[in-house]
Amino acid sequence: MNIRDKLRATIRAFSMSGGYGSGPVLSGCILVGLSGGPDSVALLRLLRELFPTVSVHAIYIDHGLRPHETPAEKAFCGQLCEHLGVPLSIRAIDALPRKTPATMRQSRYRLYEETALQIGASKIALGHNKDDQAETVMLNLIRGASLTGLAGIAPTRGMVIRPLIDVSRWEILQYLNECNQTYCLDSSNLKDIYLRNRVRIHLMPALVQYNPNIVDTLTRNARIIREEDEYLELAVTKKLMTLISRKTDQKIELFLVPLQGMERVLLRRLLRRATATVEALREIGVQHIEEIIALIKNASTGDRLYLPGAVRVIKGYSTLVITSEPPVRISETELSLPGEVVIREAGYLLRATLPEHFRQPDNNRQACLDAALMSSTLKVRARVNGDYFYPLGLGKRKKVQDYFVDEKVPRDSRNSIPLVLSNDDLVWIAGYRPDDRYKVTPATKSYCLLELIPIRGA
Repeated sequence: MNIRDKLRATIRAFSMSGGYGSGPVLSGCILVGLSGGPDSVALLRLLRELFPTVSVHAIYIDHGLRPHETPAEKAFCGQLCEHLGVPLSIRAIDALPRKTPATMRQSRYRLYEETALQIGASKIALGHNKDDQAETVMLNLIRGASLTGLAGIAPTRGMVIRPLIDVSRWEILQYLNECNQTYCLDSSNLKDIYLRNRVRIHLMPALVQYNPNIVDTLTRNARIIREEDEYLELAVTKKLMTLISRKTDQKIELFLVPLQGMERVLLRRLLRRATATVEALREIGVQHIEEIIALIKNASTGDRLYLPGAVRVIKGYSTLVITSEPPVRISETELSLPGEVVIREAGYLLRATLPEHFRQPDNNRQACLDAALMSSTLKVRARVNGDYFYPLGLGKRKKVQDYFVDEKVPRDSRNSIPLVLSNDDLVWIAGYRPDDRYKVTPATKSYCLLELIPIRGA
């Protein structure tokens, strides 16, 4: 199969058509990334030759790294595009604080997408070839990549297509030689300072000695891994849709029980997928995913992890919460006797009534105290440094901070717990414990019932 047939077959196999359907015919407008190197030059010529009805537009991006070579490359690309009747855009990457391969790649793809939008292109064609694919697989293997990394370069991703991904570098050079087509050589590709170059220059030739077909072997394995990875990813995505309880820009909540029974291999992938859907959680790394799995499988209800970037993972009764939202701190407010107040940040209604008789509390969200000892207007606020009270039944003073520690109240929840005060005395840590000084005794003649009521849907 010659290079032209391979390109057509690749377009068909990976549905690279710019129009509707999955046929081999490209249509519409295509933006070609043109560096002047052999791969991008061959790609531009082949697209013009094989698809004369397609509107092809080229873009050259100046990375600002080789000022002594860039002018000649621009001139070459301009002459080639003029000869082929292809419009050419020349763009430059703005000055970056630090030009790393990752930041340069991000900037390059941003320029591709901006230009494609401006000219109405439906696809961005790049010249990655079969050897690039094999080198990428080895590079990712060295770095310790996941299955996705071992799948190498995706033939298609969004608007981007790579029609030469199954064509070898030797076939590209042979095609250009047959066309008497010249090209530029990037001197940075010969420098050993980049790991990718060392893989290309030193490692791949060494591997050929063990397996003359190493490029074919690596690219075939990459394709199998990619197909299996895509299948698993699709299955996990469908499963994830049934597990999301709630999601915001900073938080995702997942139903816990299905996670606890899930095999680790699927759970690991599902958690990666879940955190990737939330912008604020995308920095969660592989080692953090393993910690989250341990929390799900082995920890107790209420346990949590504190991860970099102010991310918290909380194992609740029915959900797993992964969030970067700052912990809630309730605002100060007043509560009249009788009366009620909504504590919206914590999702509660705090109600005070004055029953004629003593009411035995049903749970910790209720407290019946001596109303005669309390002021007519109570203060409700979050804890502050130095707060203390006399826990009912303990008989001695205790700092609120120490009480929370002893009760194992998570530190990021402590500022959302309402403290009810009469004048400057703490009379009730709402939902936990009243103060012994305000307890009902045989001498009590008037009563105050305090109730902390969850707001439905909060």
